[in-house]
Amino acid sequence: MASSQNQTSAAENIPIDIHFNKLLDWLINRRHCDKEWHTCMVIIRKKINQAIQDMPALEEITQLLEGTYVNYFHCVKIVAILKDSESGKKNMFGQYSSQKMKDWVEIIRLYEKDGVYLGETAQMIARNVNYEVPALKKQIAKCQQVQKECDKKETDYITKAAELRKKYNSRCKEMGIEGNKIKSELSALVKDLPVTFNKIADSTKDLQEAVKFYGDFISFVMNSQKHQETCLPMLRYIQERGDTTTYEWRTGTKPEKVEEKAFLINLEDEQDQTEAVENIDWDIGADMEADIDFGDDINFDISEITVEQGGTETENQDQNTVSVEQDSDSNGIDWSDTVLVEHPNKDESEVGVAKGPDALSVLDNPTTRTQFMDDLMELEAFLTQRICEMEGSSDSDIVSTSQFQNGPSSVQVEQSKVITMASKVKDIFDQLTSVKMHHLLLIRNSPRYVERLKDSLKQTLSLADKMVFYEKEMIVKKKEVLEEQRQLEPKLDVIIQKTKEMQRQMEGEISSKYKNRPVNIMGEINMI
Repeated sequence: MASSQNQTSAAENIPIDIHFNKLLDWLINRRHCDKEWHTCMVIIRKKINQAIQDMPALEEITQLLEGTYVNYFHCVKIVAILKDSESGKKNMFGQYSSQKMKDWVEIIRLYEKDGVYLGETAQMIARNVNYEVPALKKQIAKCQQVQKECDKKETDYITKAAELRKKYNSRCKEMGIEGNKIKSELSALVKDLPVTFNKIADSTKDLQEAVKFYGDFISFVMNSQKHQETCLPMLRYIQERGDTTTYEWRTGTKPEKVEEKAFLINLEDEQDQTEAVENIDWDIGADMEADIDFGDDINFDISEITVEQGGTETENQDQNTVSVEQDSDSNGIDWSDTVLVEHPNKDESEVGVAKGPDALSVLDNPTTRTQFMDDLMELEAFLTQRICEMEGSSDSDIVSTSQFQNGPSSVQVEQSKVITMASKVKDIFDQLTSVKMHHLLLIRNSPRYVERLKDSLKQTLSLADKMVFYEKEMIVKKKEVLEEQRQLEPKLDVIIQKTKEMQRQMEGEISSKYKNRPVNIMGEINMI
């Protein structure tokens, strides 16, 4: 007898484990809940909505119903609260006198009939664990991911803006301008071109030793003075007479009158670039998550520009010449204001009057400037070759090559001097082929080019400010998703709390039906 009682006691202590996804099926199979329980929910929800409209202004009830889906257990708490209020009084027949109380009691009765409340609670637990909680977690994770992307893009935009501004400043520095008022600054530089050419012409006097060395070397090798007198003609001319007009170089006499073409750049619409960019309306879309394609880097290298048909503008890197073949190209660009560099016919020029290309200085005229640069390259090539020969010699200080040992002292020059000569030649050549000089010569021969150059520089600066704008947009978007995350996290905490609470309540309800045996609802519900 005692053994049988012990077995019964042990069986009552065996826990009942139910997976949360199978809880509703478990209740229906054991007839704790009718399989058509959901059909009664329409009537119950209608009665709950009506009863809520006529609730007393009690703080406990307000907190209980605020932002919550009212279920059976809420109704039980409401009835308990109403019992302690005026609504809980009964009449002489033992019935509640308050209609509010009658309504909520009726709702509880309908819930308990056929175990409707068990079916509803089991369904709510499954829906919360399978859908509501994962959806909120996914949304919060997305907000966190967007914040990381915003941080990364913000850093990228800051870096890109800095690179573009650095590039803008670098290009301006190459052209010798500050970049505040591009057209005005370039116009001032172009007006200073004659002074620059005069300085270059004066610096050629430092090449007299190198020119003499080259002439003596040719005379010794060719055994003739004729080649010494004809080598480097343009360089020798500029050394002797400076940067004269092309007319003087061509005729040998100074012109009585110089009709130089006026250089005009329209500065009426000029404005400070820093102020101009601030007024730009970028008009970007609201979708800031898409990657922005900034396109290829702007190419400022104009060392070789060639358009062969429909209006050609040619800038050769080695010769530094500009030519125009037609007045307009296929795109409708009018090149009529570009300076023509074809050499004029002598018969068409007035005697003593320098005009057109003749009015240009020899360094300003592309044709004569090309001859001057050819002489410089010829001299530099000679000196470079001599340096290479000296480096291969047994004595690096003095020329000791057998074929020049019997030559005059003028061709036996120390290697250090030759290196100095080559350096001076290269300095002058670099001045004429620098990026700044390329731009100035293009502007000098085509004033409209300054507009295109300004637009190119302005585009870089505009892109930099656009990156700053995108950076600010990322900051705003980051704040928005952060605020969204702050609103979702309390909702997630509440739904998890309510789900855990329903889990405990269901375990208690089922336990009461099995003589208080322990009940465990298993599964992912214990990991949310």
